Amino acid sequence: MTTLVEHARQVLPLGLTGRIDRVVGLTAAVVGFPAPLGSRCTIDRDHGLPIEADVVGFRGDETLLMPLGELTGVRRGARVRLVESVPCVNVGAGLLGRIIGSRGEFLDEGPKPLLAHRADLHGKPPGPLERPRIAKIWQTGVRAIDGLLTLGEGQRMGIFAGSGVGKSTLLGQIARHSSADINVVALIGERGREVREFLDRDLGPEGLKRSVVIVATGDEPAILRLRAAWMATAIAEHFRDLGQHVVLMMDSVTRFALAQREIGLAAGEPPATRGYPPSVFALLPRLLERSGCSPAGSITGLYTVLVDGDDTNEPISDSVRGILDGHIVLSRKLAQQGQFPAIDVLQSISRSMNDITTTEHRQWALTVRQLLSSYQQNEDLISIGAYQNGSNALIDSAIQARPQILGYLGQKPQEQTTFPESLSMLERLARLKDLLARKPAPT
Repeated sequence: MTTLVEHARQVLPLGLTGRIDRVVGLTAAVVGFPAPLGSRCTIDRDHGLPIEADVVGFRGDETLLMPLGELTGVRRGARVRLVESVPCVNVGAGLLGRIIGSRGEFLDEGPKPLLAHRADLHGKPPGPLERPRIAKIWQTGVRAIDGLLTLGEGQRMGIFAGSGVGKSTLLGQIARHSSADINVVALIGERGREVREFLDRDLGPEGLKRSVVIVATGDEPAILRLRAAWMATAIAEHFRDLGQHVVLMMDSVTRFALAQREIGLAAGEPPATRGYPPSVFALLPRLLERSGCSPAGSITGLYTVLVDGDDTNEPISDSVRGILDGHIVLSRKLAQQGQFPAIDVLQSISRSMNDITTTEHRQWALTVRQLLSSYQQNEDLISIGAYQNGSNALIDSAIQARPQILGYLGQKPQEQTTFPESLSMLERLARLKDLLARKPAPT
């Protein structure tokens, strides 16, 4: 975070200009314009206002620009002017409760606040030895997560699901009921219709009061969708450096990767894995590593991943899962059965849970997992009536405890369960196994 005066000392002289040499596809090549990568500039055109563009690469003596709008009216020789060499965003307490676009404009009807500081969009993450260990439980208000996939403040978690399985609804529920000080929500590549639905239905007025929402819809240029992710991370870092516990929710990382694929291919990068250029896999850790704990505060990251055809092993899913500190998998099968949240507990894991929970809590969670696993492995036999009661004590307990477990995992979006309540319910489920084991199996 820097003041406006300090930021002014970092930028190049704004008198730098160049000329359009050619336009190829989505990019414009400029000669005589040695601006650094990531700079913001404007392109003059014969009619209408200048077009904003970002520097995305170099080829020979040319600087490649990707415009933030249509290139209609731009001709060969049109002048290009440098606007900003260090991409930043204005930050401050006035952002709370506001909805902003990826250009920094306010999309709601409120007045423009006074923001005295600027944050670098491409700030550096805390050093590995500067990060405190995750030691404090973060309460989400969702008992399936708090009880069986307990998260810590500063943890980075992925939510993996196909389209229409309930990712946005789950994020809104957590934003309303979690123990975080501030929510920073980035909606990247969403449909325009879904933005209003998320704000009104999922986030609600109570969630918006302590949130900053950054929006870049799917019809906006790829460079703006990319910028929205960097902007949300920079805003979260600003509040973290003030000592706050921030939750950064990004929906979705997949559309961030798709935007970078579009930019990389337009700039001439070769496709590497399933059409994704190498820059995609280089940018993902740069984005995801910026959340976490710091000496001042913490950023707990929740990143949704839109899996292709419900395949959680496709390239982006596989890469993101290897970077984050755990993953929550939403099952389409469970969603079709009417369970919300449709969390597949057996496919999900929190890598920080063992460090922040008690021995009793971990044992209760293990017992419930064993019951879920036992039922799942024998579900076909149970469904067709081929399983004989009394053949296996664990399976008998899993069958009898099934309704109570499903009741624990299911939770209405408007319902909030405190962490002590979740823990108490989990304990009763775990003890139910021992009680059922003492009873003779029904014949």
